Amino acid sequence: MIRKSVLGLFLLLLILVGCVNRPEPKITITNGQEVDIAVGDTYQLMFQISNLSGKASWEASNSNVSISNLGLITGLAEGEATITVSLQDKTASVQVKVLAELAPLTEDPYLNVTKEEFYSNYMGATSFMDAYYRTQHYFLAGSNVVPDQAPTLASYQPQENGKYVRNTSAYYADNGNTYYIIDSYGNVVDAIYRGAAYITLEEVAAYLLAFGDVPANYVMGKTLSPTNSLWGEYLRLNHSYFSGDTATFPYEPLLPDISGEGGNLDYYEIDLGTTGTDCDPNYLSKIYNDGLSITRGAARLVYTRYDEDGNNLVDVNDKYVFYTYNHYNDFQEYLNYYGGWGEMFGNITGGGEISSRENYNPTPYVEVARAAFININ
Repeated sequence: MIRKSVLGLFLLLLILVGCVNRPEPKITITNGQEVDIAVGDTYQLMFQISNLSGKASWEASNSNVSISNLGLITGLAEGEATITVSLQDKTASVQVKVLAELAPLTEDPYLNVTKEEFYSNYMGATSFMDAYYRTQHYFLAGSNVVPDQAPTLASYQPQENGKYVRNTSAYYADNGNTYYIIDSYGNVVDAIYRGAAYITLEEVAAYLLAFGDVPANYVMGKTLSPTNSLWGEYLRLNHSYFSGDTATFPYEPLLPDISGEGGNLDYYEIDLGTTGTDCDPNYLSKIYNDGLSITRGAARLVYTRYDEDGNNLVDVNDKYVFYTYNHYNDFQEYLNYYGGWGEMFGNITGGGEISSRENYNPTPYVEVARAAFININ
């Protein structure tokens, strides 16, 4: 009886600890507390959620602005309005001031700003022009949190007939210079900007898919030191052609439609600077770039850059982006939404030995279904 009582108390304690440690459901608009917009202009609102899921709804307090189901506001008349986003029973609001016109951002806001000042209270870029000026000073536009090696998967990943679904929506603004990242429910949750600098898996993968090129902080070589680069600890290496040569590297799985293997697409690769690797003994489990030196690790992003005639790929739905964090042994496809990563395939998945040319068994590319997560028209 005493043992049962002790066990019961122990289980109750575990439950209580779990409840205490469970994050509070929360929704936060990431554009700030106040937004200025001109009459006739549009502005995209975005949000982050914690311990919530589902499609959010938007509401404007009056007719000074209109608001779409994606959080896109349009200034209709001078004045002020409150925009509220709701998800389950949680809400967040932002004040919008509609002006006759806005002064364009023509002055560099980062002149004479030191690196220490810039990163002391860091926030990501809020617009394409903000990102543009940051790049002029070798400052990041996206998150400055160095990613772990394995992707963080969305709690809900849509499937169709047993296949993961790749989002075919492509939501651009600013003449194609801004690309909005959505979640698996079709909510706009982040933005990336052409010509800006990024280091996280989610942002870099989205950048490759959206713009068919690499962020500004990537270089082609494999040996440049961060002490010799103005990007410092945010320097990333190895933008180069990826052959996908399965004869030379039989442990590598065959990527879809890859040139040199009977396909029509040229793939390129880049490093993803992670916090280390623990899945391949040939690579040290160290931070990629500590500001003084680079330990390249085993994490790569591989993406389609050109067609067989050397033309850039234009349609986001004609492109592929894959992630490997065990040096080409296994891959996962980026599914064009936040936390969207397909089923792993390749050598270790098939039971082969890491990077072995004798004992290998790469499983084939796992096909995905395709569907538009949002209607942007």
